[in-house]
Amino acid sequence: MNIRAPFFASTPLHSNLTTRSCNAVGADNFAIETHRVSYSINNEKGKTTSIIKDCSLNIPSGQLWMLLGPNGCGKSTLLKILAGLLSPTDGFVYVRRPKSYVFQNPDHQVVMPTVEADVAFGLGRLNLTNDEIKLRVAKALTAVGMYDYLQRPVQTLSGGQKQRVAIAGALVEECKVLLLDELTTFLDKTDQIGVIKAVKNTLSSSEDVTALWVTHRLEELEYADGAVYMEDGRVVMHGEPSVIMDSIEAKKASYTDNINS
Repeated sequence: MNIRAPFFASTPLHSNLTTRSCNAVGADNFAIETHRVSYSINNEKGKTTSIIKDCSLNIPSGQLWMLLGPNGCGKSTLLKILAGLLSPTDGFVYVRRPKSYVFQNPDHQVVMPTVEADVAFGLGRLNLTNDEIKLRVAKALTAVGMYDYLQRPVQTLSGGQKQRVAIAGALVEECKVLLLDELTTFLDKTDQIGVIKAVKNTLSSSEDVTALWVTHRLEELEYADGAVYMEDGRVVMHGEPSVIMDSIEAKKASYTDNINS
């Protein structure tokens, strides 16, 4: 299953909230919007556990935003709701389409033998000529700095290069929103920076593409236009990366002081 391929939901996901319409949100200003989204699961004994709790956020079009928080806070679950992989228990979700979800492990989605074949893989269902396919592939690989690897066997690539190929595979289908799940988890420092810069370059070259990046690395905030911070399934901060960085650092310092006192 190629999760990298765009999702074409015909309407936004709705639950009990009915005060907004598709035309009322997600206009030119925002590519992603949620309003009071919740998500719960039932265990084997029928007990309900809340994973996402009353989350609201707005992500402006054409920007790179980071979604971060401690392990288990619900950030990856929220990203999967935005992708359409999970349906919210309650609330409203709008994501501009087409949208693409990129896994943290590139080996789960880079599946063809060469870079060119892998990026072109999702175009088979479209009515495109060979020249049109080649042009799209070249444009997508150029955006992530991988055009020179066009004929390279995928198995010879580093983890970061595979991630960039996975992103190109989303761009080639002209997605408007990239949903990126901890892309640098398995990467060394060089590949980490390469992938972040590839996403930034993609957004710089096209005002139509927006990215939401789940991360646990505070140092990646310096590349973001904005950030969302979650704790215990809730959005607790939303806005300027520097402000959120300062707040997180203050929390860490306070926690350390309490331990040492």
